[in-house]
Amino acid sequence: MSPNAVSHPGSLSQWAAVELVRRNELPGLVVVGLAVALAFALERVIGISPLVGGVLLGAIFTNVGLLTVRFVPGIAFAAKRLLRIGIVLLGLRLSFDQMRELGIKGVIAVVIVVLLTFFGVQLLARAMGLSEGLGLLVATGYSICGASAVAAMAPLSTADEEETAYAIGLVTLCGSLSILVLPPLGHLMGLSDLTFGAWVGAGVHDVGQVTATASAYSEASLVPATLVKLTRVILLAPMVFGVGIASRRRRAAQRSVGDGVDGADPDVHVPLVPLFVVGFLAAICLRATGWLSTETLLRAKNAEQIFLTAGMFGLGASVQVARLRRLGGRPMVLGLVSWVLVAGAAFVAAVAIT
Repeated sequence: MSPNAVSHPGSLSQWAAVELVRRNELPGLVVVGLAVALAFALERVIGISPLVGGVLLGAIFTNVGLLTVRFVPGIAFAAKRLLRIGIVLLGLRLSFDQMRELGIKGVIAVVIVVLLTFFGVQLLARAMGLSEGLGLLVATGYSICGASAVAAMAPLSTADEEETAYAIGLVTLCGSLSILVLPPLGHLMGLSDLTFGAWVGAGVHDVGQVTATASAYSEASLVPATLVKLTRVILLAPMVFGVGIASRRRRAAQRSVGDGVDGADPDVHVPLVPLFVVGFLAAICLRATGWLSTETLLRAKNAEQIFLTAGMFGLGASVQVARLRRLGGRPMVLGLVSWVLVAGAAFVAAVAIT
């Protein structure tokens, strides 16, 4: 029998398996598409970010019993694949020129705030007896860019599904709380548009939440808020890269003594940086070339919002109240205390650079 005769049935079976997976994912992806459309409709009606709307809709759908087992494959695909595509496209909104525009003093202040938040939140989590994985995800979300950063760091963490969902819930809740709390505080303290914008950009988690908070204060505060915020987002890749190196070193050390780390298998390969984060960096570099037209960048931004919203819906669908109760109230306390820590550090930085 010829080699072709042997390999042909195998090829057919592989294609059949791919088609079966696609058919299994289709019902869930239809639900995801409807949820994305609803999230954008909510943005137009009540002004919340589609990313926040996606998380909320996912949590609502799953907790009222609308998401059956039939929809799980497609929703899981959105939570992983589509979300990562959105993170890559997010890089097209960034430029290294923005960091130069902020100035050396501003960049240093932003980096200090990010590092203080990242390590400070993890120390708080450890002091409260929470898991290392949950502390890492909350620290990443609060210090960089909310739920998108949590998703980017999740492959390198030891957090389980409940902890990942809780971390996303915390950054969504506290970032949304900023929209209500920070503008009145800014007016009470008589902050200038520049100072308030820098404060929001350094201290609020999600890009959409930054936009909403700054706009609620004044239109003039939106530009400095966006500039500082996007400078923070640029730090996502080196942050993930650094955690990847630390994870590899720790597992290598643990392998040498033949024991696991936090219940993890020391033989599991830990990437230095996930592939989609490499794509995120490549997108920043592509933007810096100036090859892309304004119209192309606008279309990419719209696509980014769609993919991120789809991914956020998928992540929100894992937020099951009954399961989260098992974590208790300490993560909520961590979230609120961390929110105050970030806001305080960001305020000091904003006053320093303006």
